[in-house]
Amino acid sequence: MKILIVEDEPKAGEYLRQGLREAGYFIELTRNGVDGLHEATEGDYGLVILDVNLPGIDGWSVLSSLRRKKRQLPVLFLTANDSVEDRVKGLELGADDYLVKPFSFSELLARIKSIMRRGHQVQEATLLQVADLQLDLVRRRAARSGKRLDLTAKEFGLLELFMRRRGEVLPRTLIASLMWDINFDSESNVIVVAVGRLRAKIDDGFSPKLLKTVRGMGYVLDEPEP
Repeated sequence: MKILIVEDEPKAGEYLRQGLREAGYFIELTRNGVDGLHEATEGDYGLVILDVNLPGIDGWSVLSSLRRKKRQLPVLFLTANDSVEDRVKGLELGADDYLVKPFSFSELLARIKSIMRRGHQVQEATLLQVADLQLDLVRRRAARSGKRLDLTAKEFGLLELFMRRRGEVLPRTLIASLMWDINFDSESNVIVVAVGRLRAKIDDGFSPKLLKTVRGMGYVLDEPEP
């Protein structure tokens, strides 16, 4: 999905751009309301992350203009304006969500996913499969080559993440925020240990190997090309 960020603070804008790119999104960043409105109107975006206090025209005006033009593009306000009145105003103008700075990046990711789910309302698959590895989301069972895999709840969730995003290299920062709701610490081996235990259960004794480490980048689960 392509996301437009409209944020005039350079450090905040770069932080958002880098973090969301690592999370797998395509990002465009503008630093004023005029450019933001133009991009949001003309571009093909799945979401706009919008500050309120912007040079040119403010975020309220950007959103109002989009809604007058009948653009139902999802908009998430991300701003330091933390009063109840501002939150109510943003939602009444047609924002899909309102998040106050400072914020947890894992919460931002969760809000984005929630907006996308509400917007698309597509029934998700209940059975995921990569090669001969199957994950039954209803019965909470995993199997490979017909053999039941004994996974913990955390391992099941981690495997679901990998299978839903098969073929994508998932950085440790993303795995940490989504699965443990923590900021990634490069000195911690929590992710390494968890992925290692999952790999042992889904790959040891089976062929081909599906869960791979991409050095310096993260992990990817996919069926090898023939």
